[in-house]
Amino acid sequence: MLKQLSATFIGLLLATVGAQAAIAETVMEKIIRTGNLTIGANLDTVPFSYINENNEVVGYSIDIADRIREEVGKELGREVVLQIVEVQDMKDALPKVKNGELDIVCNTAFTWERDRYVDFTASYAVAGVQLLVPNDTPINSPETLMGRRVALVPNTIVEDAVKIAQADIEVVPVPSVRAGMEALKKGTVDAVAADGIQLAGLRQVLDMPDTKIIPQPAQIRYGVGCMVREGNPSFLRLANRALVRLAEGYVQGDPEDVAIVDKWIGTEGIVPVDNDNLRQFFNYLVITHEQVMEPKNGQ
Repeated sequence: MLKQLSATFIGLLLATVGAQAAIAETVMEKIIRTGNLTIGANLDTVPFSYINENNEVVGYSIDIADRIREEVGKELGREVVLQIVEVQDMKDALPKVKNGELDIVCNTAFTWERDRYVDFTASYAVAGVQLLVPNDTPINSPETLMGRRVALVPNTIVEDAVKIAQADIEVVPVPSVRAGMEALKKGTVDAVAADGIQLAGLRQVLDMPDTKIIPQPAQIRYGVGCMVREGNPSFLRLANRALVRLAEGYVQGDPEDVAIVDKWIGTEGIVPVDNDNLRQFFNYLVITHEQVMEPKNGQ
């Protein structure tokens, strides 16, 4: 019996030491060891990260992560592989970043509560809390939301924002934005609250032309960036450097950088956004950091 207890104790001790060692390893050390940059991504968030008709994982956030991969590879002088792991939501993603299972998760909004546990990169897009409603809805203001059934994913920045705008609503919890939009199609909810860009992307995928997104523009807005594990300044610096490179290239009209942004959220993108607004946003990102004065490939 004593031997069994001792063996159990030693096993638990080794497991604990192993977990602590894994967390003690920095992201850069892990990439050097494995050659992989591991990103967590929700694969149902058009146009940020999703599976296309060719069964490929694509999206604006995936392209952003690939730029970060390139930046890390350049710093290390070796090839780095982007490894994509599916995550369902922030409750799933944040602990995995914190404990080192994931190196980075993009398409995330900064909040002071999340900032207690992880670090955030600069933003690479601006989104806002909006509602998807039927075209013939009487809902057009916070007052007209009173008593309405609103589908939303719980424990998100969206839930907090909607309740601040109108506390007297019937919250209908849904596991995903897609599930909320399916409920709207069936008429079991009056509105879906979510990230406006995501609503616009899924609205096309689900073919819902008899709906609209309100308000225009969003009254509650926030930056979209990536979160990484705390205590990784070298990796965070490289991630931000990659984002500033992209922003600078977009402002200067670099064809490759413009193409990456415009195919997802530009005027002709999956979710059209005014290019002048994008240019102003990226210009602000550049001037609040340092311009990357060297060529992308170090030539």
